[in-house]
Amino acid sequence: MSAAARELARSGVPVFPCVPGGKRPLTEHGFHDAAADPDQVEAWWGEHPGANIGVPTGAPSGFVVVDVDVHGPVDGFRGFLRASRAGLAEGWQFLVSTPSGGMHAYYPATPRQDQRSWQAARAGIDFRGDGGYILLPPSEVSTTGAVAGYRVRRVNAGTSSVLDSDRLRDFLDPRPAPRPPENQGLQRQADMSRLAAWVAGRGEGERNRGLFWAACRLAENGVPASDALDVLSAAASDAGLDEREITATVHSAYRAAHPTRENSTSPTVRDPSPAATDDWFARDPAVSRSSSVRGLG
Repeated sequence: MSAAARELARSGVPVFPCVPGGKRPLTEHGFHDAAADPDQVEAWWGEHPGANIGVPTGAPSGFVVVDVDVHGPVDGFRGFLRASRAGLAEGWQFLVSTPSGGMHAYYPATPRQDQRSWQAARAGIDFRGDGGYILLPPSEVSTTGAVAGYRVRRVNAGTSSVLDSDRLRDFLDPRPAPRPPENQGLQRQADMSRLAAWVAGRGEGERNRGLFWAACRLAENGVPASDALDVLSAAASDAGLDEREITATVHSAYRAAHPTRENSTSPTVRDPSPAATDDWFARDPAVSRSSSVRGLG
């Protein structure tokens, strides 16, 4: 792991250490501390030789990632194949198999253009751009009691191309554009940005609770769950939560804020709950409450 981290740094790719067997950054400011300085990388992996390798996506590293997930009835490979056939996911540089049976598709970042991270939960696909990070091979994580690693699956020997992440998102998760009064829309956007920044600043022991509280505020203000995931995912990831924890906590908050008819007489819960394809698209067979927050609430 340390040899790979040093090689990436020598190639100019900024890296940072994450906990062995997990995704949580070991640095004080998470992916914001990523560095390509050989001495810094040597010091990090000298102290944590088994640390996983994190890399910020977007402008800092020069690449973005489409994260194809598989969980329960949601199979992100179907959405990725549809997008590829529509010409929206072509031009990847290389593909990486993930420990959960999913896939990371890497693309060159668009020069001089901000590409923010987003999540299309219903399609089983996330986008990691500016404001996000990813683990690189040979990092390993523990899933369902076993340890599995990220491994390079396929390299594109042809020409790679930049990804239109906005068009891809609209294709995977089409939604009508909201039309609030102009001043109200600007105010809500500012409030949501402050809420996300607050979530990103939560420390260990208060991250899940903080994310749950923030998601409840969005739910109570009529923000769709998919939009809440878009707004909070990158911030919660920055705080150290993994994707499954984030999705489960946000969905739990929305269930609590909008209880079913059977539970409509119960008080609102305020604590988070525990948290046909081409063969090369197929799954890897080897893995068969704070006063500082205002506005929204």
